[in-house]
Amino acid sequence: MYLKSIEVQGFKSFANKIVFDFHNGITGIVGPNGSGKSNVADAVRWVLGEQSAKQLRGAKMEDVIFAGTQNRKPVGFAYVAITLDNSDHALPVEYDEVTVSRRVYRSGESEYKINGHTCRLKDVTEMFYDTGIGKEGYSIIGQGQIDKILSGKPEERRELFDEAAGIVKFKRRKAAAIKKLDNERNNLVRVNDILSELEKQVGPLQVQSEKAKEYLNLKSDLKKYDVNAFLLETDRIRKEIAELDNKIEIADNDLAGSRNEYDATKAEYEEAENQLNELNLTIEQTNQVSSALELDNQKFKGEINLFEEQVKTFNANKQLHSERINDIEKDKTAKTASINELKKQAEAINTEINEYNTKLNAINEEAEAVKAEIDGISGQIENRQTLIYDNLTEQSSIKAENQKFITMLEQLEIRKSQLNSRIITGKSDETAQRQVIASITSQLKECDVNISSINASIAEGNANVTSIKGVIAEKTQELDKLTQNYHRSKSRLESLVNITERYDGYGNSIRKIMELKDSNPGILGVIADIIKVEKQYETAIETALGGTIQNIVTDKENTAKELINYLKVNKLGRATFLPLNAIHSRNTLENDNCINEKGVVGVASNLVRVSFEYEGLAKYLLGRILVVDNIENALVIARKYKYSLRIVTLEGEQLNPGGSMTGGAFKNSSNLLGRRREIEELKTEVSSISKTITETKASISELRSEVGKNRDNLDQLNKQQRETHIKKNTLDVTLKQADNKLKEIIDGYSNAVNEQAGIDAEISKVNSDKQQVSGSLNVLDSENEASRKEIENLNKLLEKKKANEAAVSLKLENLKISHSSVEQKAAFINENIQRLSDEINSLDNEKESINDKIKQTAELIKTKQQEITDVKDNIEKTVKGLEVNNDKLSKLKADKEKVTASHKEFFKKRETLNEQIILLEKESMRLHNQHDKLDESNDSLIDYMWNEYELTYSYALELKSDELTNLNDLRKQINILKASIKKLGDVNVNAIEEYKEVSERYTFLKTQHDDMIEAEQSLMKVITELDNGMRTQFTAKFEEIKVEFDIPDEAKSLGYAPKVKMHLSSEKLNKLGWKAEVDMKEAYLRMMNDMEAEGE
Repeated sequence: MYLKSIEVQGFKSFANKIVFDFHNGITGIVGPNGSGKSNVADAVRWVLGEQSAKQLRGAKMEDVIFAGTQNRKPVGFAYVAITLDNSDHALPVEYDEVTVSRRVYRSGESEYKINGHTCRLKDVTEMFYDTGIGKEGYSIIGQGQIDKILSGKPEERRELFDEAAGIVKFKRRKAAAIKKLDNERNNLVRVNDILSELEKQVGPLQVQSEKAKEYLNLKSDLKKYDVNAFLLETDRIRKEIAELDNKIEIADNDLAGSRNEYDATKAEYEEAENQLNELNLTIEQTNQVSSALELDNQKFKGEINLFEEQVKTFNANKQLHSERINDIEKDKTAKTASINELKKQAEAINTEINEYNTKLNAINEEAEAVKAEIDGISGQIENRQTLIYDNLTEQSSIKAENQKFITMLEQLEIRKSQLNSRIITGKSDETAQRQVIASITSQLKECDVNISSINASIAEGNANVTSIKGVIAEKTQELDKLTQNYHRSKSRLESLVNITERYDGYGNSIRKIMELKDSNPGILGVIADIIKVEKQYETAIETALGGTIQNIVTDKENTAKELINYLKVNKLGRATFLPLNAIHSRNTLENDNCINEKGVVGVASNLVRVSFEYEGLAKYLLGRILVVDNIENALVIARKYKYSLRIVTLEGEQLNPGGSMTGGAFKNSSNLLGRRREIEELKTEVSSISKTITETKASISELRSEVGKNRDNLDQLNKQQRETHIKKNTLDVTLKQADNKLKEIIDGYSNAVNEQAGIDAEISKVNSDKQQVSGSLNVLDSENEASRKEIENLNKLLEKKKANEAAVSLKLENLKISHSSVEQKAAFINENIQRLSDEINSLDNEKESINDKIKQTAELIKTKQQEITDVKDNIEKTVKGLEVNNDKLSKLKADKEKVTASHKEFFKKRETLNEQIILLEKESMRLHNQHDKLDESNDSLIDYMWNEYELTYSYALELKSDELTNLNDLRKQINILKASIKKLGDVNVNAIEEYKEVSERYTFLKTQHDDMIEAEQSLMKVITELDNGMRTQFTAKFEEIKVEFDIPDEAKSLGYAPKVKMHLSSEKLNKLGWKAEVDMKEAYLRMMNDMEAEGE
């Protein structure tokens, strides 16, 4: 056997797949440090099963996978395969060539294969036993391995000899056998413990088993007697029920007959009552007609009075119209006289006007003569003025000489004016600049006011924001509370829905059946699902229903039978079913007298709401149960009806037939009937809270929007504040500049004031010179003065003439005014004449209109008189109608008296029949109560048989014994058996099965105990045989190894002496426990020297 090839891929430094081929002989692998020579030996060790990463010069097993370089990615697995030539069949396999491979992934998964077949690490290790090949074999010596062998402990060196001697497989088998022996001994200890415990249980269980068997025998006998007693009792009850049914039928027939007669009488009574009602209605209608006719009569009389009053009014108006016409005639005559008088006045005024015209002509002639005199005086004045003009011409030459001075004065004045203008301009600029400064100062003050106002607005805005934020915080807290309430209610709703869907609170069997509802359409639901009730009646109705609230309603009996079988087969418990086709409504308490007792709320079946198909079921369950407001009234009613009624109160107390009472506090407030109602309430509440949350969120959003608006306003105010501050700073700078400019203006016109003082001195000097030049002008001035005086005298004369002219003109004006006044008076008289003429025309028109009205009034009077005649005719007709109606009313009253008498007779008959019906109903109720009690007894018997033995009547018939016919004997025997069962005390029925199981287990473990003892002895024998075989084979192989260490003759001739002594005796091996003392270091050195010598 030799190594043929090694295939490596992804192992350590071998990233790519590489195959090393070897031949029979020695093969050397050379290369520089770090090239991977040692990795080849590690690959062989690794594929042979090395599990220690440290032995492979790594920290963990993942390190054997190529980790990658800068230029190469890491790989995902490491793979190594070695192929061995097995033509000599040194390996215990049939193949001539054996390939062992190992693959490991980064995820930690690994696999071993032999010739391509997946195997275990153990299979690889066992195949190489005693061959020297393996992860710890001497055939693979890696770096540091020689030193490890030489410096190792004797036990470690011993392993090399064991491997060479070929006894490793024996040692491994011995170790496995010892381990197995220890396991067997541990198992034997546990089996002994279990057997001791079982021995303690077997005895008591045997006693209990015998007792249970006796109990089951007694129970079987009791079942037989119970079943037969049940059949006899049921037959008795059914017989009594049949008799009661006959009596009930007779009573019901009598009751039905009485009711039919009562209904017939009632119909006759109602017919008489209807006739009476019709008569009353007819009488009432007749009375209404009479009243209407009387009203019409009064109305007609009122109309006659009205018409007569209108006629009187028309006559009075006619008289007034006549008087008005007379007044118009008188007024017209007076106005005509006034016109004539005014015409006379107009003629006198015309004469006066002609006289004024003559006077005006004379005054105009006088005015023209005065004007001629004025013109002559004016000519003299003009001559004197011409003389003055000549003197003035002469003066002009003199004045020319004086013009020079005037020019100089003008120039000086101009300069002075310029300076004045400059001074005025400067002062004006000063005033303007001061106004600018005042304006800037005013603007600064305005800025200060604006800044104060803006600051106040900002403070107010911040306060508003703070206030709104407070409101938002409150709203947010409110929203949190609402959200908590919403989630709490939502959670409660979901919980209730889940509880309702899972039927929590119901028995396990009920839930299991309701799980089949979707797949079985015959399951209609539980009673709590079918019945709906108002909240105030929930406690009462749930108390009335009791355990039946969990009963399951099915469409028919077969469905109930299948479901019972389902519960029985799957051992899911018991349940009560109500098939709709088998349930029939009982007689209810609706027509019973108890319904009218004080405190009665109603019959329980009338206080619930069900679909029409379940009405019979509701009456069956609740039709005989009375609901009362409180327990005091319930007790009164129970006593009155001799405790024959089942009564429940609104608070949940229950009074049963016979007098028993049930009541007290409930464990919790939840009930099966109220779940769906509570779910609807919670849905409404959740919807309401959700709506409130939405509204609150909208309110918060609006408030936040308002905060945003306020913040925007604050931003605007802050912006205005900044702009105002900037404006103020700008105005401060402008004010300083204006002050500087004002100073410059004042400095500018101060020089002009000084220059003006010099000009004033020069003007004084020129004026002095001018006065000297002007002396020659005085003479001319005197002449001119004389001429002016003459002109003044002439002017005075002229003024007198003009005064005369003015007097004439005034006289002329006064005459014109008087003339105008007379003309105006003439015009006024003409206007009065025209006005009076118009008034006379108006009176004529009014007279004509009054005449028309008089004609209309006469026609209206005629019409009203005709209407009065018509109304009187209507009154006569109404009176006749009243007489006819009164006659009819008398007849109707007579008919009413007859019908009333008949009505009273029917009433008496109905009352008699009603009393008879009440007696029959009581009898019927008594019989029905007896029937109900028998039904209850029968139901309790059926429940007992079902609860005890799960038997129905039909199945019980199969167990009937013809010998057991005496019910009293059966009851005595039942009591004896029950006493015997009671005497047994507590019985563990399961003890029979437990004893059987424990007994079988005890027998089995006893057998196992004996087998373990035999296996222990067999393992001890195998270990002894392995020890003997190893000793023999080790001795033989050790002698063979010893020969290899003997020195050949050639070596002795060269001077070598043996330095290794091997002593191996049986006594020493036994004494040392298979330990050999060998100087391995010296043996190794000796071997290396020999190899070097052979190489040379």
